[in-house]
Amino acid sequence: MLRALYDWTMNLAGHRHANWALGAVSFIESSVFPVPPDVMLIPMVLARRHKALLIATICTVASVLGGLAGYAIGFYLFESIGQPILNFYGYGEKFASFQSRYNEWGVWIVLIAGVTPFPYKVITIASGVTGLSLPVFLVASIVARGLRFAIVTALLWRFGEPIREFIERYLGILFTVFMILLIGGFAVVKLVL
Repeated sequence: MLRALYDWTMNLAGHRHANWALGAVSFIESSVFPVPPDVMLIPMVLARRHKALLIATICTVASVLGGLAGYAIGFYLFESIGQPILNFYGYGEKFASFQSRYNEWGVWIVLIAGVTPFPYKVITIASGVTGLSLPVFLVASIVARGLRFAIVTALLWRFGEPIREFIERYLGILFTVFMILLIGGFAVVKLVL
């Protein structure tokens, strides 16, 4: 099944609407969707290496715009949904302490999480919830997401076919490692919050 999904994604990467699909996935991943845009980014760059810069740019712009949507979710929905839940469980004071620490280190949190496989949506929503400065959030997001997608794209562009062969040979192992990182990211967030 994993091989069929990989082959389908590779075929989609060459489709004439692939850029729009990548933009949509990148946007919603930054606010609500659990699957990172790398699922499309990697095969798209491998299939169309000559368009690597365009693909990385689409991914970055859509991801940052999606990050703003995540920020808005945290900022506008926290008072009506999140705060009453925290108060009910007696976590209001703990959250205030967390909020203070988050805003003190917010730029670094956004930068680090934006470059790593850590679930970026968690950071976008947390940034809105804590009221992290929007310009700080925006600049950190542009730098982090741009850097992340530029690095992935540059490596794929430079080492194209050998990387593709490596991915195809070790697809099962790579998928397992990816899932461990994804679940581990959510576990870390649960421990922190």
